[in-house]
Amino acid sequence: MSLLALSPVLTWYVPSELATDITVIVGDVKFNLHKFPLLSKSVYLQKLVATASDESTEGVDISDIPGGAEAFEICAKFCYGMTVTLNPHNVVAARCGAEYLGMHETIEKGNLIYKIDVFLSSSIFRSWKDSIIVLQTTQPLLPMSEDLKLVGRCVESIATKSCVDVSKVDWSYTYNRKKIYEENGNEPNLNGGIKRPVPKDWWVEDLCELEIDLYKRVITNIKNKSLLSYEVIGEALKAYAYRNMPGLSRGIIQSGDVVKYQSTVDAIVCLLPAERGSVSCSFLLKLLKAASLLDSRDIVKEELVRRIGQQLEEASVNDILIRAPEEDTALYDVAAVQKIVEEFLRQDQNTEIESLEDGDHLQRMQPGILSDASKLMVAKLIDGYLAEIAKDPNLPLSKFLGLAEMVSGISRPAHDGIYRAIDMFLKEHPGITKSERKRICKLMDCRKLSVDACMHAVQNERLPLRVVVQVLFFEQVRAAASSGSSTPDLPKGIKDLNSNTSHGSSRSATTNTEEDWDAVATAEELKALRGELASLRLSNGVGGNERNGGDVKSGVDKATISKMRGLLKSKKIFAKLFSSKGAQGENSGSDSSESLGSANPEEAKSTPSRNRRHSVS
Repeated sequence: MSLLALSPVLTWYVPSELATDITVIVGDVKFNLHKFPLLSKSVYLQKLVATASDESTEGVDISDIPGGAEAFEICAKFCYGMTVTLNPHNVVAARCGAEYLGMHETIEKGNLIYKIDVFLSSSIFRSWKDSIIVLQTTQPLLPMSEDLKLVGRCVESIATKSCVDVSKVDWSYTYNRKKIYEENGNEPNLNGGIKRPVPKDWWVEDLCELEIDLYKRVITNIKNKSLLSYEVIGEALKAYAYRNMPGLSRGIIQSGDVVKYQSTVDAIVCLLPAERGSVSCSFLLKLLKAASLLDSRDIVKEELVRRIGQQLEEASVNDILIRAPEEDTALYDVAAVQKIVEEFLRQDQNTEIESLEDGDHLQRMQPGILSDASKLMVAKLIDGYLAEIAKDPNLPLSKFLGLAEMVSGISRPAHDGIYRAIDMFLKEHPGITKSERKRICKLMDCRKLSVDACMHAVQNERLPLRVVVQVLFFEQVRAAASSGSSTPDLPKGIKDLNSNTSHGSSRSATTNTEEDWDAVATAEELKALRGELASLRLSNGVGGNERNGGDVKSGVDKATISKMRGLLKSKKIFAKLFSSKGAQGENSGSDSSESLGSANPEEAKSTPSRNRRHSVS
């Protein structure tokens, strides 16, 4: 057979001594053929020819045949008894075309449909790679390929092979052999190299080529078989997401088909195994960032928040830095992180169990499931996050406080992290009021600051005086304890101030002093405070060098010293300073040269790109 180009229509004909007596039109191609070989094998063509007018010279138009001219050419060749070459790329089109033409066994034994079905069963569905290729070719031929169960048979074939015991896997798989040798520090020898066991996720890469709808069906079928671990399923989903959403591995989404990306995120979230830890928290947060950027459905984002909350202790600060929507003036979506923290803390809520005994309701409480280590890790994580978002001048104080107070009940051995976050916020938001400054400083416990943090705080002109006094005092107590002095309790004078407030100053004086305590300390006042507290320490027997206080005072203006002495003599104010201190906050970072340490304790956990993926063994 030959094909001649008679622009713009292609003409297909059979070299023969007999004149052609039927023209079949398929799109832009005209097939000049003979009726007998066609009609003897095609029910559909029999009907068309029977109903067509004898005077019609245009021929039979079957442009709607699945697979188009390519499929009809295969069918026509078969009708003429010519050799037909079937392969994974054209077999679905040929099968759909034969079905359209009605080339069944009822017309002639050994007809084309029978031949193709035998080829599929004996060859295609026995091969891993051929099954994947055929499944891909079914997409343009829907819904007929679905009706003929070609899609279902491909999906079942692929899923079954994915679940085969790896010891029985003898077909080639995607991994680059040279890369495998390099990763394991082995070099192939002349006799074929060092054989490496087949990993459990050997099939993951090949399936990344499928469209999301087909991929979803394959993974669902694999999950239903319950033969593979949830870690392998999770690895497959991560691999597919990284392959089909460029930039996702780095926590970004590159420009592309938004609808396709959105459907990919939705499908991945839907396919996630129910078991906790099937995928990393970092990967879940990348999906959440993508879902937020792509404006995915709320139900998708809620499911991601729920899953992230269940393993939040695994996250890093970079992971939870989610960009805010464009209409938001702030840089980061703090509300999303608050929801995640709420989900995390919800795991630790006591479960109330009611039981009936003698008609009475007895209640007993079940402890939460969160370990102290998990809660401490999350507290440090949020402290670090607060230090990062505090750099945003548009961040409202309410959001900063709201998130910080959510983890304030988690006990931390040190409060350096929350101090860094507070210091950064005060630096970037100098316009906040005294009451707001006072409220934000209540987040930290000065007794839990490290020596380095104390050294920074006592020179920090952004802190209220009351905070500097607290830091100075506890620094003196710690110094006394480390030098072998008496037990570092509050000095007797301070205890008296706490217990006896009947001789306090007048109402007006107290009010004025309260305002002074909440004011930001100047450099001179900080020096005066250090000197006065050193003297106070000596007078109460805590130990130290009296000369130190005098040296400090000598370098400070007498008026400033007088003011600080007046403040320190206010028993009511001093009592407030030391009477109650909650234990809150820790962890984060400040990047200011004037701030305490910029090192972030939670460094970003980079996710290896797909070409560095480690197999699940």
